[in-house]
Amino acid sequence: MLPADIKDFNQQFVYQPEIKNAGRLKKFKKFVVVGVGGSNLAAGLIKIAEPNSDIIIHRDYGLPAASDLKERLIICSSYSGNTEEVINALDLAIKKKLAVAVIATGGKLLKKAKAKRVPYIILPNVDMQPRSAIGYATLALLVAMHGDKSVRAVQRLAGVVDADDYIALGKDLAQKLRKVVPLIYASAKNESLAYNLKVRLNETSKIPTFINVFPELNHNEMIGFNGGTVGKKLNDNFHCVFLVDPSDGARMLKRMAATKRFYKKMGLPVTTISLAGQDAWRKIFNTIILADWVAYYLAEYYKVDPGPVPLVEKFKKQIADK
Repeated sequence: MLPADIKDFNQQFVYQPEIKNAGRLKKFKKFVVVGVGGSNLAAGLIKIAEPNSDIIIHRDYGLPAASDLKERLIICSSYSGNTEEVINALDLAIKKKLAVAVIATGGKLLKKAKAKRVPYIILPNVDMQPRSAIGYATLALLVAMHGDKSVRAVQRLAGVVDADDYIALGKDLAQKLRKVVPLIYASAKNESLAYNLKVRLNETSKIPTFINVFPELNHNEMIGFNGGTVGKKLNDNFHCVFLVDPSDGARMLKRMAATKRFYKKMGLPVTTISLAGQDAWRKIFNTIILADWVAYYLAEYYKVDPGPVPLVEKFKKQIADK
């Protein structure tokens, strides 16, 4: 994502998704969102903003082994419309006569949706990677779920979210993450925000990055940084970023603070980022924009192209059916 794309990110919230074959789309309370990579990041954000939503996020071939698939809307999401795992899921859903909808810019998914009269939403086909189109994807997914109230809340962000507010913080964090492997930590509730930052550092900055969540990491990963003299030398290769949400609750915040103290004693650097925003959606997208700035400035430091992911395309060709 280029600086101009980050600065204009709030314009994605102007998008008005339209359901084609809408008469064939019934209302559901339970969902399966199928997709991989940047095409399936939005569902996790919805689960943060709407913690009571019943969404299974499926990042694989086929469909999840859930006993209630007939009670769920299967939403097949692929930015390109040509992702083989998602096409496989769509074919299986149609074969099983399950309720299904498609979200894509085009490709085989839309062709199949049109041929089978499956409800579909066409995403804006703009020149950006799927991870960068997460505003569009979130709105499309909410519309497919008939989440009208949340759609309006997200669209209001067009006049509220300002990417310039996070340039300085993005530069500062990017400087701290130079020449190290970032470890992104968050509460289990905010795992998807940690994952979004990881994806951007992987794809935009082209660096390895890993995530974990509280409280689970306190029962295993934390111990790995306390390995004596040799272990402490390994710690120099990492930098932890804690995504701290004031709404996580007193016990969780106490746990995060204690972990930070333990890590510092072990010589492991920790930077705390406080999630900011007047409501859940502002908090979510402010963090996404910060992640984009961090990833961009690290890409600039490492002198890599922040946009395309040629290794992924090369890999896809290698495993393609001949």
